Amino acid sequence: MDGSIDWLCLPRFDSPSVFAAILDDEKGGRFKIAPMGDGVSRKQFYWPDTNILITRFFTPNGVGEVVDYMPVAGQANGRQLVRRVRVTRGFMTFLVECSPAFDYARQEHETEITPDGVCFFSPQLNLALATTEVPLEEHHKAAVADFTLKEDESTVFVLREIEHRDRCGLSVSESEEHNLFMRTVEYWRHWLFKCTYTGRWREMVYRSALVLKLLTYEPMGSIVAAPTCSLPEGIGGERNWDYRYTWIRDAAFTLYGLLRIGFTDEAEAFMGWLEARYYEPKRNGLLQLMYGIDGRQDLTEETLDHLEGYKGSKPVRVGNGAYGQLQLDIYGELMDAVYLYNKYGTAISYDLWIKLHKLIDWVCDNWHRKDEGIWEVRSGRGHFVYSKLMCWVALDRALRLADKRSFPADRERWIKVRDEIYKDIMEKGWSPERKAFVQTYGSDTLDASSLIMPLVFFLSPKDPRMLNTLAAINRSPRDGGLVSNSLVYRYDVEKTSDGLMGEEGTFSLCTFWLVEALTRAGRVGEARLVFEQMLSYANHLGLYAEEVGPSGEALGNFPQAFTHLTLISAAFNLDRALGTKR
Repeated sequence: MDGSIDWLCLPRFDSPSVFAAILDDEKGGRFKIAPMGDGVSRKQFYWPDTNILITRFFTPNGVGEVVDYMPVAGQANGRQLVRRVRVTRGFMTFLVECSPAFDYARQEHETEITPDGVCFFSPQLNLALATTEVPLEEHHKAAVADFTLKEDESTVFVLREIEHRDRCGLSVSESEEHNLFMRTVEYWRHWLFKCTYTGRWREMVYRSALVLKLLTYEPMGSIVAAPTCSLPEGIGGERNWDYRYTWIRDAAFTLYGLLRIGFTDEAEAFMGWLEARYYEPKRNGLLQLMYGIDGRQDLTEETLDHLEGYKGSKPVRVGNGAYGQLQLDIYGELMDAVYLYNKYGTAISYDLWIKLHKLIDWVCDNWHRKDEGIWEVRSGRGHFVYSKLMCWVALDRALRLADKRSFPADRERWIKVRDEIYKDIMEKGWSPERKAFVQTYGSDTLDASSLIMPLVFFLSPKDPRMLNTLAAINRSPRDGGLVSNSLVYRYDVEKTSDGLMGEEGTFSLCTFWLVEALTRAGRVGEARLVFEQMLSYANHLGLYAEEVGPSGEALGNFPQAFTHLTLISAAFNLDRALGTKR
């Protein structure tokens, strides 16, 4: 809101940061353009139906704004960030500060002032900041300036990657920027025009779709879980993770969300990325639960102890050690994704089926093992009900797909194992005392992931066990449930040993799962109330983090793809249940 870009990684989502003031206000680096003086109020919004951000400033002397966007791929000058500053009324004096801190503030850089702006040189990345008519000065290796604009005057700043020092003298003109702006507006509106969703809450569904497009690594079609790292799940705590990778788990939800609202090209690209993972050499013959956006397998986790963390939340982590965990549920989400794509997208190939056949055989041999589960606990493995459930989904979807396409399959064995898993969950995952499905076999701890059972057609939405589980979860935490004023905790951290200290907020994707479970149970009015209350917890731009904190603040990495995917799914199914009457 103050005109400061506090997080930017170049040239990719998972590259080291250039600006990281969000993780360390003093060392992290930023690119700030803001009015000087006191008495400033602010407003922020997106240019309609685009990902172009407007930050408007109001002062006693006038009204000004900063227009921020990244031109779409295919532009001649490569990756760049454009910041247009203009005054629409009166006059305003701005201060600009561009202070990169390369490689998470671990690398020194050189600064060179040029007639057209400034260049920053580091061992692995070079940047040029071009300006129109604003002379920049060097101050402690940062570029700074102040300038005054009158009504209808504007100036432009463009931050670009450059390969060599001799490319430092890049210039920018306002006419060139105007053309970039108009092409970018046209791109986003043309893209959004493909959306087939016409129901209620269209603006929020559109914004979620635009977020997912922003989180897509275009060269490969992969989608990051979030573009940030180490934003805490609890302020001052250690639940700080790097989410700039692609989770297999998100596959089914991603494909379902994209296909449901008409974005078949994106679904096809993501499916292509998934398929490429099947053909790669694998550790122990297994799929990983997550990969780098380019498909790389090594995501070694390290801590950046020189950074203070968001509001003092340490440690700051990059990489993600969970990539080496065993999470059996990913095979269910994977097969659901393939099944949905074959149904709503393009028929899969025989060669892909042979690869999937081997994965299903592996699930038959290993579904009974303990694992770390969907929530990636660091306290050791257990028999997680959700993991067993998704192993059932893997076999169920494989059988459906084999029958649909008449593929060769070991049907007799697959049916036998599928039914074994079903009975196992019913006997060991159900607590007669709690009258609910629980987190792990033999425990009495609730887990919001049980809400997905009717969504994957494991149980009827009105099965007595499902209704009892829904009732148990839908109580307040003080009464043994997981729901606080319509917001859902994934589990009770005081009753679940997940290997981590501290607290966390309500899990936004679980709240949207509650909406869908209520919808399918026929409690549509209640589902609508929960959904619309949850919409009110988005930030002023309609964006969600992973969690909602006790004071309504966003917690965890931001914006969160999984949250926006489940929002789309919940909106689609709730709107359909409500019918076409307005």
